[in-house]
Amino acid sequence: MTWLWLNDGLVPADQARIDPADRGLTLGDGLFETMRVADGRIAHLSRHLDRLRQGAAILCFPPPDLDRIEDALCQVLRRNDVAHGALRLTLTRGAGPRGLLPPPRPAPTLLVVPFPAAASGAAVPTPARVVVSTRITRDAASPLSRVKSLNYLPNILARLEAEQCGADDALLLNAAGRLAESTISTLLVSRDDGLLTPPLDDGALPGIARAVLLARGLAAEAPLTPGDVRAARGALLVNSLSVRPIASLDGDPLPCPDGLADRVRAALRD
Repeated sequence: MTWLWLNDGLVPADQARIDPADRGLTLGDGLFETMRVADGRIAHLSRHLDRLRQGAAILCFPPPDLDRIEDALCQVLRRNDVAHGALRLTLTRGAGPRGLLPPPRPAPTLLVVPFPAAASGAAVPTPARVVVSTRITRDAASPLSRVKSLNYLPNILARLEAEQCGADDALLLNAAGRLAESTISTLLVSRDDGLLTPPLDDGALPGIARAVLLARGLAAEAPLTPGDVRAARGALLVNSLSVRPIASLDGDPLPCPDGLADRVRAALRD
């Protein structure tokens, strides 16, 4: 039996109930974090909690009790005996009346769901075939580009576009024609001067793996275009759960340098 954390305690998954008026369900009014679990520990937990705090401030949520949330995460790990896999944390504004305005004193909903290694995609992924989305543009000027919000419809549409093209993922451009990220990952480009990733000002989500690589001096920010990816020594899609080489862009094959993905994986081990 799988146990979840819902609001104030652990509950069996088949008994968990969300209020039909929850704004996360009706309006996508919420945040989420997906965290890798290795050897029974949550990788880069403090960074995930800090991003959650910043996202809550941007969405004008009540400040989340991070100590309580950390305790909930640890209880879910212990109760489900998860040694390797992932945790999905969802924080919504909670139930509210019909309409856009939230209640004056919202009661946020907290949900934590475990995923064992087989369900979390923890296995080493195969190289990805990628296209540049022609339907979805990343709004770099929006504060929501900095938030891990529950509203992922643009990313979903871009991912569907990739599938229709026979690809595994799509890269998103901003209004200026520069690359921001993929539908679920940070973009890394390998050049002679090192690993480069699009800056936040170009619409990149502040990814956790991205932040770790930047803090450790293993990557740097730089504006990137599709041409830069094609001319690179190699390129990767990186998120909290995986490091995936890009095999092709819009059907054009890309080089996959030996050991590049493994070096990045090693650098991201907490």
